[in-house]
Amino acid sequence: MLDIDTEEELVQLVGGKFRLTALIQKRMAELNRGAPPLVEFENNEKPDLRTIVIKEITRFLRIWQQTILPPAITTTLYFVIFGNLIGPRIGQMDGFNYMDFIVPGLILMAVITSSYSNVVSSFFGAKFMRSVEEILVSPTPNVIILTGFVVGGMARGIIVGLVVTLVSLFFSDLRIHDPAVLASVVILTAILFSLGGFINAVFAKSFDDVSIVPTFVLTPLTYLGGIFYSIHLLPEFWQGVSMANPILYMINAFRFGFLGISDINIAFSYAIIIIFILVLFALSLRLLHRGYGIRQ
Repeated sequence: MLDIDTEEELVQLVGGKFRLTALIQKRMAELNRGAPPLVEFENNEKPDLRTIVIKEITRFLRIWQQTILPPAITTTLYFVIFGNLIGPRIGQMDGFNYMDFIVPGLILMAVITSSYSNVVSSFFGAKFMRSVEEILVSPTPNVIILTGFVVGGMARGIIVGLVVTLVSLFFSDLRIHDPAVLASVVILTAILFSLGGFINAVFAKSFDDVSIVPTFVLTPLTYLGGIFYSIHLLPEFWQGVSMANPILYMINAFRFGFLGISDINIAFSYAIIIIFILVLFALSLRLLHRGYGIRQ
């Protein structure tokens, strides 16, 4: 819900009286045709997350050929090229076969890209089609709106992670060292990058802006986050530089859940991930309160 105090602010944030009137008339026509309400109230309580979450999950499941299948195919290529072809030449990494070493990182990479892309594409699409304005002017609290989109991104990231894990069983004998660490890291990582995708969508003004961050920021950080190597192989200077990469902490914590090894202290990794989540959540909520990037 937009953080407004007067009717004039509402009119200005939506884009003028004519646009506000058009939105109201459009919504009234949809309701008359039997459209479901965007916000459901039950026993005078605050609206829950079901409407937004179900919409988000239905959206990416409806086009599973574009949202679920491609990461599985891409990861299979990584397994074939880096695991089967290059892996035997490399030998062992930190006492494990190279294929076993890279599996956790490749699974988490799929979770990162899927959770991020789900939220950035969904929220920016809602901005582009102006449908997000209906939610923002409704009584739905901003924290509910934000949480709904984040849960949708989490759901896609976790589903893709499970699919990639099943694919990896054809190439590696997976062993789980600590299920609690495994589950918590994948959930926290999905939350973090769902928030990152939301912020990207808020600032994006075109479809080109949506792809800039994944291409020039997310992809380099992911590949340099220790998926294919241990940072102990790097010179001391580059080890220090790598410590500035937040994805390094997530991948190492996730690898600990599978193999029981990590280049970084697990407690410190959790602290870094949680701090980033809190910062991005506060920023996302602030942007929603201000209505930044909604009025174009």
